[in-house]
Amino acid sequence: MNVKETNLKGCFVLEPAVFNDERGYFMESFNKEKFKAAIGSNIDFVQDNQSISNKGVIRGLHFQKPPFSQAKLLRVIRGEVIDIVVDIRKESSSYGKHFKIRLSESNKKMLYIPKGLAHGFLAVEDNTVFVYKCDQYYKKEAEAGIIYNDPDLGIDWEFSAEQIILSEKDKELPLFKNLRL
Repeated sequence: MNVKETNLKGCFVLEPAVFNDERGYFMESFNKEKFKAAIGSNIDFVQDNQSISNKGVIRGLHFQKPPFSQAKLLRVIRGEVIDIVVDIRKESSSYGKHFKIRLSESNKKMLYIPKGLAHGFLAVEDNTVFVYKCDQYYKKEAEAGIIYNDPDLGIDWEFSAEQIILSEKDKELPLFKNLRL
């Protein structure tokens, strides 16, 4: 597995070894010992989530407020997404900065997001299947987020406003500068 830390401390891109032949491919998508060695931390994932989204759907930018913050390991098993993480850790040297990557069925890259980062993705293709592991159970009362098009964050989602589909809840998310953690 190839592992590279992003510009956000503790956030890693993981590229698993993929074995292709005439039958298709095989890859190990998760191995706790290898994962621990790769990121230098022992994470105990307790919940797996899966969504399906059509082209132009943005889910995010979401996070769980402390003490229910979640570390996540995410990947795409069908289609492609533009994945964004924003550092909301006030003590971090990368506070307010973001990292952007394309995750897809074809590149098989995974992204590990530590606690304290907001996360969102835009589906580039119809019927995109996105899966992720969490180290903390979801708590509705701890859910929070940042509006996807916050001008202070300057995220290029690569789609026009007319192409973007948001839930009613995500349309009402606050600006980054108005976060209350």
